[in-house]
Amino acid sequence: MIPQYLIDFDLQDLPVVETDVIVVGSGIAGLYTAIEGSTDRKVLLITKKTLMESNTRYAQGGIAAVTAEDDSPAYHRQDTLLAGAGLCSSTAVDVLVNEGPAGVQELIRLGTTFDVEDGVIALTKEGAHSHRRILHANGDATGYEIVRALSKQVEHLPNVTVWDDHFVIDLVTQENECLGALVQMPDGSRVFVRGQATVLCSGGAGQLYRYTTNPEVATADGVAMAYRAGAEIRDMEFIQFHPTALSYPGAPRFLISEAVRGEGAYLRNIKGERFMDRYHELLELAPRDIVARAIVSEMEETGSTFVYLDITHESPEMVKHRFPTIYEMCMRYGLDLTTDWIPVSPAAHYMMGGVKTGLHGESSIYRLFACGEVSSTGVHGANRLASNSLSEALVYGRRIVDQIRQLPETPAEPVLLSFSWQRKEAPSQAIVERRLKLQKVMVRYAGLRRSKDTLLRAIDDLNRQLPLFQSVLTKREEYEFANMLTSSLLVIQSALRREESRGAHYREDFPQRDNKGWRKHIVHVWDQGMTEEFSDDV
Repeated sequence: MIPQYLIDFDLQDLPVVETDVIVVGSGIAGLYTAIEGSTDRKVLLITKKTLMESNTRYAQGGIAAVTAEDDSPAYHRQDTLLAGAGLCSSTAVDVLVNEGPAGVQELIRLGTTFDVEDGVIALTKEGAHSHRRILHANGDATGYEIVRALSKQVEHLPNVTVWDDHFVIDLVTQENECLGALVQMPDGSRVFVRGQATVLCSGGAGQLYRYTTNPEVATADGVAMAYRAGAEIRDMEFIQFHPTALSYPGAPRFLISEAVRGEGAYLRNIKGERFMDRYHELLELAPRDIVARAIVSEMEETGSTFVYLDITHESPEMVKHRFPTIYEMCMRYGLDLTTDWIPVSPAAHYMMGGVKTGLHGESSIYRLFACGEVSSTGVHGANRLASNSLSEALVYGRRIVDQIRQLPETPAEPVLLSFSWQRKEAPSQAIVERRLKLQKVMVRYAGLRRSKDTLLRAIDDLNRQLPLFQSVLTKREEYEFANMLTSSLLVIQSALRREESRGAHYREDFPQRDNKGWRKHIVHVWDQGMTEEFSDDV
């Protein structure tokens, strides 16, 4: 059994830090929410590494928003709903496509510099988008530019306090109200941070898988702590694999942006044959789940561990100008994007599910909000449309702050809140070994292709790790692994329950989409198990 808290504690024995708004995480969601909230509130921004280390930093492609005259929110809405495979909230998507352009203008006001061509903002096109609406910066370093600009703002805001290198262990709740969080300081001591509102902006879950485009910090902490706190967790079976991560000996699984295909790159198998015409009419610009599974099919058919991405038919000048980061990374390993076919294969990339929220980022727990990849707003459905995530963080970050301003300022007083669990000493097996085994289980049995047999095998393997929660946990890597184990089980249980294939979830034993039986969401609640709810976009 997974306990409600990872550690034993008594609030009477802990130092207390008071603030108005607690923001957990430092990607675009955390930084922007902190900036917005600081106009009339004191904000404590807590990040387990640094302001610059997050999934946002590594986002290459860009941010999707309607800015061109030949585009419209209606087109953007249609593209998002199609990619979401029937599980998007049409209302949440309407919010995104209509408020996203204003969010982009806010980024510009806050110092983000997007690429410009002929005096206007440059736009590119990515998979499943019907129009060019992706803004980018420094060619393929959009995320880095956004985090740079927002971090610079945060560092000079008097109402924002930043705690680098701190770890939020758990949320403290009482009668379905979030009072704040238990935080471990860099020296190992712990404090209770109390706030009017707590906003989870803790990012995704890529580290659940052996091969991922995500940085080391993406260990699903927010989902796991919200689950233990009793929040509703939704759609965890939908894990998006990016089709094209660098697959080369000695190189990291570096993301090769979808924008490369948007600018005309081809996919070829190891025989040199283009193959996407056998899988989808949009060829290389088909939705990500389709492209990723097509690549796996070609790899299996040809006995290879990769396929090729080929943009050698485009001019070297364009490639170097448009994709300088990718070009430089490939060159480090002797691969020239302008003359070589680049070996790629799919890697875990984005978590569509997460903490279920309403239209103002509010979770099912009073005073607890979620924003960015950790949240399930309903925008992404079963398959995220490329570059919608950065827009989502801006739109819902602002809405969260608006909602916080409506809250009564004083949360409930803790009533002698303490927690004790029958715990043993430190974990008996090295965490690094446990973590690698979990990642391998997730790749083999709960990755791009799933079945009842593989998912049951995954549950059996991971259930053997559950005694960890009976151990006394004191280190960051132990907390992270506990969160990864919790979130992995949520993914697997959801995938086992959904007996169909939809979006990023593919069951080999149920290969067809079943709108009649499964146009609904799977929701987990810590003390209630799994339930199902119908999609509002029917």
